Amino acid sequence: MKSFSGSIVALVASPIGVFVLAALDSTLFVSSPLGIDAAVVMLAARARAFWWVVPLLASAGSLLGAALSFWMGVKIGEQGLDRYVSSAQLARARRMLGRAGGARLAVLDLLPPPFPFTPFILAAGALKMNRSLFFVTLAVCRLFRFGLEALLADIYGPRILAWLDSEFFHNVVVALSLVAVLLTIAALAKLFTSSRPTRRAAAV
Repeated sequence: MKSFSGSIVALVASPIGVFVLAALDSTLFVSSPLGIDAAVVMLAARARAFWWVVPLLASAGSLLGAALSFWMGVKIGEQGLDRYVSSAQLARARRMLGRAGGARLAVLDLLPPPFPFTPFILAAGALKMNRSLFFVTLAVCRLFRFGLEALLADIYGPRILAWLDSEFFHNVVVALSLVAVLLTIAALAKLFTSSRPTRRAAAV
């Protein structure tokens, strides 16, 4: 069990792992509650003097994934948005668009996980929000969020590293990994079933 969880930690809490996980976490394809935040903390605690590089990697990967989600929103358009976004989320996105455009919507990223932010990125694209304003605001918010996590990890690094070796931590890693796999399967299934009417309509 410990070797299995250790392999997962080594994979995600690496520079490439943080970048890839951050990108996937900003798409509809993967759902990993607390996953990217935990990876940022673990890598920053180990990076010591180079802790500040970790939020840069996480933010860059996150913006890459967000750009894909935004592009998907542009492609499906407002009429197809209800197949991927709940009516409550869509109504909230429209209210924010009317008040402060993409900037206020991007600030939702600061809400603590597991707040489902990706559907709002999709809505931002479908509702044709100002791309520059949305992504600049999102970049600032993600740098702040991941930067704060990395800074705290640097301050409390020794305690965090000691906790990473505990049996409880490895059990938590296994449990969260299983939850992430199940949520990802559910997200992919929903994405597949939601896109089927579009393909049928296109074929007709």
